[in-house]
Amino acid sequence: MIKLSLVEQMSVPRGGTAFHAFQNALENARHAEAHGFHRMWFAEHHGIDSVASHAPEVLLGVIARETERLRIGSGAILLNNYSPLKVAELFLQMEVLAPGRFDLGLGRATSGPLVDLALKRDRNTAHVDDFDQQVQEVLAFLHRDFPAEHPFRKIRLMPTVEARPEPWILGSSGNSAGLAAALGVGYSFAGFLNPNGAVASLQRYRKAFRPTHYGAQTPQAMLSISVFAGDTDAEAHRMTWPTRAVFARAHITGGTTVFPTIEEAERMLSADQRDAPSVISGSYWPARLAGSPRTLRDQLSRMIELSGATEIMLQSINPDQEARRHTHALVTEILGVKAEPARDETASAVKIACP
Repeated sequence: MIKLSLVEQMSVPRGGTAFHAFQNALENARHAEAHGFHRMWFAEHHGIDSVASHAPEVLLGVIARETERLRIGSGAILLNNYSPLKVAELFLQMEVLAPGRFDLGLGRATSGPLVDLALKRDRNTAHVDDFDQQVQEVLAFLHRDFPAEHPFRKIRLMPTVEARPEPWILGSSGNSAGLAAALGVGYSFAGFLNPNGAVASLQRYRKAFRPTHYGAQTPQAMLSISVFAGDTDAEAHRMTWPTRAVFARAHITGGTTVFPTIEEAERMLSADQRDAPSVISGSYWPARLAGSPRTLRDQLSRMIELSGATEIMLQSINPDQEARRHTHALVTEILGVKAEPARDETASAVKIACP
């Protein structure tokens, strides 16, 4: 059975604050766990007004303590903003809170020239793309796996922490697929950013995968897609309009805004923008997939078959949180995902009690 997961950007509700966005995210986490989702990741954004997930590492521990089984992770920690040692130490610290439930998603992205500059510690040096080396350093720190002659081998991070986060590499162009395969870790492709690159990237990862002690012994191929489910195709398609409007405005002005309602988005978009396909058309995959349960069952089955994905991660930004959770619940039914029975609370209390 395919796994189903969720990525959370914590969109700020109209008239609300980042606090309200977090409360919605917490409720989304509880809802996801109750409906059998496997994991929930928080994105890292900088300098964007409309979302409140800027430092996922602050949020993960809280969400982990408020849930029982859901795996919690970063989607992604942007390594171009951090040192590998800091990232490794940070996630070992996480493992103290809820051992064995954390995912370390690693990626790289620009937040724009000005924000990128502000994030740099040393602003006198040119940017160097050393992502591959950074990823390998993170894994070496986590697994004490530096070569004997490497000076960092002397650094031991939290030696009494036995659990390790599950490593993933995230990408949207396919460039990181080979790295993830060579290191034997999970690979998550951002289909909501580059839907038509998904099949080639995930197939490349699966074909080149070599098992290592860093991750699972089989390919973990995740397809992250933007999905909107409704009782009818037309209703679901209309749900895509607020996200379309935000991206259209950002493309023109470079600015950010709160997510409009469906009615506001309808006025903001041209007829062509409103009517852009939200289902597969020939070899074209939509950036935002939408439909009734019957339509989505067909669409998701085709995406899974063509890409070889072993896991689907939903990215469903919607100003209407109830409609968003309705999408999540419908997709679990479509994919046949079942929730695990609740744990015995007494056993849980004994398990976490201090000695």
